[in-house]
Amino acid sequence: MPTQPSWIISGDALAHLLQQEGSQDVVIADCRFWLNEPQRGKEVYNEGHLPRAVYFDLNENLSSPVRTHGGRHPLPDVEIFAKKLSEAGITPASKIVLYDEQGGSMASRMWWLLQWVGHEGEVVLLDGGYPAWKQAGYPIEEGDKQQENMAANREHAGSQTSKEELVYPVKVRSEIVLTMDDVKKKLKEPGVRLIDSRELPRYLGEMEPIDPKAGHIPGAVNRFWMKSLNEAGQWKAPNELKPEWDALIGDAKEIIVYCGSGVTACPNVLSLWQAGYSHAKLYAGSWSDWVSYEENPVATGEE
Repeated sequence: MPTQPSWIISGDALAHLLQQEGSQDVVIADCRFWLNEPQRGKEVYNEGHLPRAVYFDLNENLSSPVRTHGGRHPLPDVEIFAKKLSEAGITPASKIVLYDEQGGSMASRMWWLLQWVGHEGEVVLLDGGYPAWKQAGYPIEEGDKQQENMAANREHAGSQTSKEELVYPVKVRSEIVLTMDDVKKKLKEPGVRLIDSRELPRYLGEMEPIDPKAGHIPGAVNRFWMKSLNEAGQWKAPNELKPEWDALIGDAKEIIVYCGSGVTACPNVLSLWQAGYSHAKLYAGSWSDWVSYEENPVATGEE
């Protein structure tokens, strides 16, 4: 069996990388975001962030506006996302380091989007995110450096995206994402495993603080996305993740992952890929999209 690539980098490894010749090839993206305080992410970026980091906002850059259907965080418009990547000095060959302060959930969303648009370079998440980096005493850059850092990345990349002469060339991988219609057709197909990434009480239908209906998609099993992290908030190694996923996947040939809005499902997709299940797909609209269709069935309790 071929070795799976790792999408996780330690703080030590990143600090060493940034000291090496050619480190300007690395683009660092700050993805911190709080659902109940949407402005806070940019505010904490301005207070302190990793050196040369640029900020990507979940609502503004990693999602498109909410509509009747599509969920609370619809996938971003491909052309708009490509323009943002170009403005940040990201080229298809860039090595990208992503971090957040939410256990990797927001950073995983951008990781998945980069897989979706066919990014060719390496994309990794900083293990432990910003808190671990700061606690270890590594350098912190203060102030609103967004425009300055994006310009420096563009200059290094030889890109003139500020003049709109270059736009990131997306190659959408439609095979890794599913729509509501796709999921609905697969509900009764054999060999399909549907993974609900939300907290157990929401899956069971015991509570629903955000969406209009409580419960889960019929046939889904639950694995809260934070189960891929250890007690220290770091990612479990692939050899730890694999037996955990094996027990849940069984002999299923197709894996579909969802959450509330398509964000915290992404760390579960990353975890599955790390464990060797690189065919796992994302239901992008997730539960908030599913329940926007009145006729869709809803289940409660354990499956």
